[in-house]
Amino acid sequence: MRLATLTYMNMRRAILTCALAILGVVDGAWGQGTAPANEAKAVFAGGCFWCMQPPFDHVPGVTATLVGYAGGREENPTYKQVSAGETSHRESIEVTYDPAKVSYDKLLEVFWHNINPIQTDGQFHDIGDQYTTAIFYTNEEQKTAAEASKDALAKSGKFPKPIATAILPATKFWPAEEYHQKYYIKNPSAYGIYHFVSGRDSYKQRTWGSER
Repeated sequence: MRLATLTYMNMRRAILTCALAILGVVDGAWGQGTAPANEAKAVFAGGCFWCMQPPFDHVPGVTATLVGYAGGREENPTYKQVSAGETSHRESIEVTYDPAKVSYDKLLEVFWHNINPIQTDGQFHDIGDQYTTAIFYTNEEQKTAAEASKDALAKSGKFPKPIATAILPATKFWPAEEYHQKYYIKNPSAYGIYHFVSGRDSYKQRTWGSER
């Protein structure tokens, strides 16, 4: 692993350690509610889940978001386990939305615009399988839409390599510990530094420009 990557990961751990000291929280699993009849759920893995929550929170029609862990076999995974690559889970986000106000296609667009879809070893400076990207579909309609959007992205001419994002059936989503939820609100300074250093914003500007 490159020195720059190690330094970046150490910075992330340091930011988290400081946040925990301030909040005085304890690791724990938090419950996962069921969406009302007029709502639906979508699950995405886009690398660092701290960075994926703000884009979806700001979409009209999204009623709730939870960051957590998905795609793996292990039950009750913890941040310590997942971030260390000790499980088969990915850092993920569960989006609850009102289909009458926002479409699944729009959520896919938000997802694509906030990741590097051709990176195969993680996302930006976060390296490891736990940070690789995926779309977890909950029904056949979502699967069809995800495959169509991935195909369209591949044909867009924006990317010099194949789209690496996996499209997988959704399994149980495990919410992350409470101190990770809305991290950008609870710890705006620490989040801002981390997000800037990650290179996400500069990548989005180069790739999407005014389409962001």
